[in-house]
Amino acid sequence: MKLTPRQQVIVNLVRDGQPITSEALAAKVGVTRAALRPDLAILTMLGILDARPKVGYIYVEKPSESLVKQYISNIKVGEIMSKPVFISEEVTVYDAIVLIFLNDVGTMFVVDSDQCLIGAVSRKDFLKIAIGGTDIHKVPVGVIMTRMPNIIWAESEESAFSAAKKIITHEIDCIPVVERVASTMEKEQLRIVGKISKTNITKLFLKLADNNI
Repeated sequence: MKLTPRQQVIVNLVRDGQPITSEALAAKVGVTRAALRPDLAILTMLGILDARPKVGYIYVEKPSESLVKQYISNIKVGEIMSKPVFISEEVTVYDAIVLIFLNDVGTMFVVDSDQCLIGAVSRKDFLKIAIGGTDIHKVPVGVIMTRMPNIIWAESEESAFSAAKKIITHEIDCIPVVERVASTMEKEQLRIVGKISKTNITKLFLKLADNNI
């Protein structure tokens, strides 16, 4: 798997200055510890770095595929996905805000009459338009949503590891799980069957901990 530029910088810093704590790494990279945590989790999971309690991170000279990565790679997205919340693009921003809070989610997916994915809208999108002073009772979600094909998605047979990588790499809360319905020269039809989120991934890691993986 190809590392991101920041992950490669982290590997180099650890290799040259090991052992090194997450606080020191965050200072050198120029980000917060919270922002660095997903990268460290991936590098540790891949077996490239090793986390030593009260010591810091060290570089593994010959990284081998970790048991955690093996386990997650064998788990399919369809096994851990949850139910998505979706709306039509005609719904007003106000009504969509009510729905997103009633369902306690960070992102809702916008679909057509066949429940095929056409867009996504998040709490950040709602915050931006609310701050702008726009009449949210009149503006439809279709105006502010991110439209296809600019949406990252996964399929149910994809590995949980791959989905987690997409979420972290693109710094998003969740991605839709889709099935391919039909394709034309103009677009690909993707019907939503679920969603995979940071919460799903966190629950999976808790399961790993309980099973001592």
